[in-house]
Amino acid sequence: MAKSARLPRTAPAGRQRRIVSAALALVLAASLAASAPAAFADDLEDQQAALKAEAARVQQSLEFVDAKISKAAADLVLFRGQLPAAQQALLEAQGRVASAVKEVEALAARVDLAQQNKAKIAQQLDTDKQKIASTKKLIGQIATQAYKSGGVPSNLTLFFGSNNTGSLTDTIDLADQAMRSQNSAMDKLTQQNATNVNSRARLEAVEAEIRDLKAKADAALAKEKAARDEAAAKKAQVDKLIADTARLNKELEAAKPGIQKKLATVKARQDAVAAEIVERDRKLREAWEAEQRRLAAVAAAAAKAKGETPKPYAPVTGPPSAFGLRHPFSDGVPITSGFGWRATPPGTVDFYGQGGYMHTGIDFGAACGTPVYAPAAGTVFSAGWADDGGGNNVKISHGVVQGNSLTTIYYHNSSVTVSPGQHVSQGQLIAYSGTTGNSTGCHSHFETWLNGVAVDPMTLL
Repeated sequence: MAKSARLPRTAPAGRQRRIVSAALALVLAASLAASAPAAFADDLEDQQAALKAEAARVQQSLEFVDAKISKAAADLVLFRGQLPAAQQALLEAQGRVASAVKEVEALAARVDLAQQNKAKIAQQLDTDKQKIASTKKLIGQIATQAYKSGGVPSNLTLFFGSNNTGSLTDTIDLADQAMRSQNSAMDKLTQQNATNVNSRARLEAVEAEIRDLKAKADAALAKEKAARDEAAAKKAQVDKLIADTARLNKELEAAKPGIQKKLATVKARQDAVAAEIVERDRKLREAWEAEQRRLAAVAAAAAKAKGETPKPYAPVTGPPSAFGLRHPFSDGVPITSGFGWRATPPGTVDFYGQGGYMHTGIDFGAACGTPVYAPAAGTVFSAGWADDGGGNNVKISHGVVQGNSLTTIYYHNSSVTVSPGQHVSQGQLIAYSGTTGNSTGCHSHFETWLNGVAVDPMTLL
């Protein structure tokens, strides 16, 4: 589950007022065709991981609204990020359909051409069959006449159209011509048989080609259907993403007035907490300085009594590291969100009109129930439930060290183990992390306020 940031607190004056305690980035698409909210890697898995990280980052900012709106904003990031890839996938699927259609059409044309070729060969075979039958009949007639005439046809009108005979020489000539005609008919029959065999071989080849083409055509049709089904599924996915985006846009726009009102209420409460810290630390520093002046006066009086020249009072301010803060968790708890300015993502609504928000602490990715320890000795001035968005919280004043005052705050705890007014030592158990208050997941939000101003805890740890 995504972790959330706290609404930042606003200091009362000057630069402190510019430190906004939390901001909300509700994602609203500028248009359905808008580009993805971030530039992602080419690899699909990297793209998905980047999208999810972006959605989680947005959801982290939405701890001040109900879980439904927070989820809607995160989903909207995913939908908008997934839409370009889905549209591209649809175009590619449609391209595969077009290619499959062309393949089917080309195979259909080849089948048709092969069928025409088959018809021509079949017609040729039929013609050859008739010619062979006619030639065989002619040869049979010649053989019959030759048999009846003792080897020489008595009626040569079969070949010459006349049965008048002349001299023996003429008769022999006619007989010779008849034999040549019979031989010619036999040659013609042989040629027709050869042509017939060749045509049958061609017919078998064409029929085999037709069977192969039909099998390919059937496969191409199945491929076309699969491509059409895939394209339909891709189209449904794109349509759903667009519809969901529009729905979420409408939902977030409708929730906008209520969210702004709630933000204003939470911010007012947190401003009050910030003002309390500022005032508390001011008094502590004033008391510390007064004590330093008193001690300096005592030292000056002692020096004067000894006849020595007293040293003039000069306030001494040391580095913040003098507090010696330790990590509030045991080893192995990572930081999931750092301190600093968070720009409003392109295409989102900036409810504060500043182009982003200030995350005034750091978030630790601590599982619910993880022990939280005091980073330094101090006095608890707030513990338990608070209505500033932090849920079960602990606020510790660490007093003044070398002129610097320090307050640390721990939000979203499942429970606390200390009470207001209690003095704690460094490393003492003060709470167990959780997800109470305005939070979208188990984590711990840790803030450090130096001299009444929220600063990056990592500069002190």
